[in-house]
Amino acid sequence: MTLIFLGLGSNADRTLHLTAGLDALAGFVQDLRCSPVFESRPVGIKSGNFYNLVVSGRTELSLQELDRRLKFIEADNGRYAPERKGLPLDIDVLLYGDQVGNFDGLVLPRAEILKNAFVLWPLALLAPDVAHPEASRPFAALWEEARIDQQLWPVPFAWRGVELTPAELIEATSS
Repeated sequence: MTLIFLGLGSNADRTLHLTAGLDALAGFVQDLRCSPVFESRPVGIKSGNFYNLVVSGRTELSLQELDRRLKFIEADNGRYAPERKGLPLDIDVLLYGDQVGNFDGLVLPRAEILKNAFVLWPLALLAPDVAHPEASRPFAALWEEARIDQQLWPVPFAWRGVELTPAELIEATSS
């Protein structure tokens, strides 16, 4: 079983599509754990705000099969529809075990981990002691040292009756 970390994001019917993505992942990712959910301003595109989170789990799937399944989940949520509005669902492989390199066009660890606050902050909360395979530093330390100029804030989000974002985190960042 390989430990994986995935980044999920949506800026169209955000709750609907993130919930659908999580439900689909729960069908084949074992020990699925979710970070808090964050709302963020778009980076690099003109669009509405995104909801983002990071999940971890274990899989027996190869990296290529995992990526293929993620593309199917995105497609099921309208990602590739010709008339789509916004980005219904984006799921990226952030880490696949301790793999480093280019795997048929899939570069690991994903560069966005260190570039985007909407990836690094949730990752630091979900797996604070896990070390980035190239930076060799824990995600919590990388977040603490990060100087990323992006606006994001934690938002309430429940999945399967469980609140993913602790009220204390929302209160701590709203003051």
